[in-house]
Amino acid sequence: MPELDLATLHEAIAAAIPDRECVVTPDRRLTWRQVTERSRRLAHVLHGHGLGRHERAVEPWESQHDHVALYLHNGPEYLEGLLGAHKARVAPFNVNYRYVDDELAQLFADARPGAIVFHACFAAAIERVVRRLGITPLLLQVADSSGERLLDGALDYEAALAAASTEPLDVRPDAGDLHILYTGGTTGLPKGVLWRIGDLMVGPLGLTRRDGTAIDDLTEAVARAERGAHRVLIGPPLMHGAGTWSALGGWCGGACVVFPERVDGMDAADLMATAERERVTRMPMVGDAFARPIVEVLERGSYDLSTLRTMLNSAAAISPDVKRRLMERLPTTRIVDVLGSSESGFAVTRSGSADRPFAPAPGAAVLSADRTRRLAPGEDELGWLAKGGGRVPLGYLNDPDKTASTFITVDGERLVVAGDRARLLADGTVEVHGREATTINTGGEKVFAEEVEGVLRDLPGVADALVVGRPSERWGTEIVAVLRLAPGAEAGGEAGSEADEAGGEADEAGGETSDERLREGCAVHLARYKIPKAFVRTGEGLRLPNGKADYAAARALVDGL
Repeated sequence: MPELDLATLHEAIAAAIPDRECVVTPDRRLTWRQVTERSRRLAHVLHGHGLGRHERAVEPWESQHDHVALYLHNGPEYLEGLLGAHKARVAPFNVNYRYVDDELAQLFADARPGAIVFHACFAAAIERVVRRLGITPLLLQVADSSGERLLDGALDYEAALAAASTEPLDVRPDAGDLHILYTGGTTGLPKGVLWRIGDLMVGPLGLTRRDGTAIDDLTEAVARAERGAHRVLIGPPLMHGAGTWSALGGWCGGACVVFPERVDGMDAADLMATAERERVTRMPMVGDAFARPIVEVLERGSYDLSTLRTMLNSAAAISPDVKRRLMERLPTTRIVDVLGSSESGFAVTRSGSADRPFAPAPGAAVLSADRTRRLAPGEDELGWLAKGGGRVPLGYLNDPDKTASTFITVDGERLVVAGDRARLLADGTVEVHGREATTINTGGEKVFAEEVEGVLRDLPGVADALVVGRPSERWGTEIVAVLRLAPGAEAGGEAGSEADEAGGEADEAGGETSDERLREGCAVHLARYKIPKAFVRTGEGLRLPNGKADYAAARALVDGL
């Protein structure tokens, strides 16, 4: 039986539930029929400008499609862009709206967009970068509150849609059509992950039965959507996988996607008010960057969130104490941690407040340190978390070398190894130690930054923490912690103060977050070599817009000492 694709499934669901709400914002409520008509119009605009899929033989790191860039804040236009692109057989890709010109130029030079859909507030950046690269993509400008004029040569998004047909486009989308997800680039240049839309739907978007088998029958998928009554609140930006996968996964199950009022950052009070008003049932989060402010808002006020069944956390950890407080305030809500990547989807999961090992998702494996074999449960070897099962991307756009090193074959099965170190315990659960890119070798000992960060974030007075390495004559590399203190916390010493190995000379003035107190708190949970040699304090945020760790900013602070 043929696989399903997003465009075909959305059309079929819309035919079954045309008047049910599909997208809700504070000032707009769109039904499935309306979203279908608008996405058809956009598909006609793209197709009418010669964009689509061009059949030719390609390697796993190449694309047969024209590409459309989505340079947008959260909102209906982003989802219409994804859906309309697939209806025209154009491959959509995400653009980080925090990028400066050099980063945008690098991204567009790699992705080669045939069209760019962008909010008006980004018009000046688009103009500069397009001129710099000498490219002439179709430009579709979405009006916003910035008041920016329509860019020369651009089409007004709403006017372009209004002039297009609402009839289905005379092209046939396919499960093999590409959906491109650029990584965040937190540990290097962003890479375009090439997902077949059919694999994306069965993998990260969750189009599966309870036994984990793929739903490949359109009638069955539509019946499932008709029964669905979820309302999914999207706080994370759609420019990253956590937001996009939650929204599209909701659509695959017939859910309504709900957006809060603020779309250019995280506002916990706005999120909770929206969750209450719209009676949402599911909500994605991104670690402590979301969970901490949410629990603080819940502890200060009263919200009726009785319909909220699931909070799905990914991309960053929630500290155990924060999770405990969250569960106290939301006793009927299930908190699920999922760990994966843009390349693997969700590899392991766990529920509840305990900081315990993860259960492997279907297709997950732990490979040996040399990546040549699967580890058996209980083998005491620190290996690599991998994902297989047939539902993995094809490769990285334009990068045969990284494709070959990340997507490997073991015992005849194609697996993706995204870079997380892990150990397979005797009971079959997985102990995850973090990304190899954030592993610090200090004095011959390997230290996983995320382990130290988790301990630091649970210490009194610490709102957030990142751990990086810096050169050391004595240790080769020494561990440095960059901290954002909680409001009212006393450092008891100067920002950036440093400690010697014994940990007794710096910052003896007291205070709950003095160097001495921090070292004492770490010593309860960490071996001596894992305790930071220095602490840097900052009032700036340590997270990217998607809630992931901003290691580049942390390293810049350390390098500036």
